[in-house]
Amino acid sequence: MEAIPRREFERLVAAALDEMPPQLMRLMDNVAVVVADRHPTEDLLGLYEGVPLTERGDYGGMVMPDVVTLYRLPLCEFARDEDELVGEVMVTVVHEIAHHFGIDDDKLHEWGWG
Repeated sequence: MEAIPRREFERLVAAALDEMPPQLMRLMDNVAVVVADRHPTEDLLGLYEGVPLTERGDYGGMVMPDVVTLYRLPLCEFARDEDELVGEVMVTVVHEIAHHFGIDDDKLHEWGWG
């Protein structure tokens, strides 16, 4: 599908985050969720950059937040229509947040979120 405007895409991301269980969202620690047009070198729909909760150890102080990035243009290109885009944004949000909790791609694929 043709790319939707950035603000509209950001609203889709916010709606996906609002659909996440509140109990889960309360467990997230020091994470920023951002939108970018494309990853500079790879063809990705989303990316988690940070230290998963399962590996943090002595985490704290003045540590920069982990970052979950959703890539607007590849997600729009991947979807056939806006309904499919809404679903793909949700899957990508779940996928990248799962990495924050230490869940790897193999486990996500096993659960049907790959």
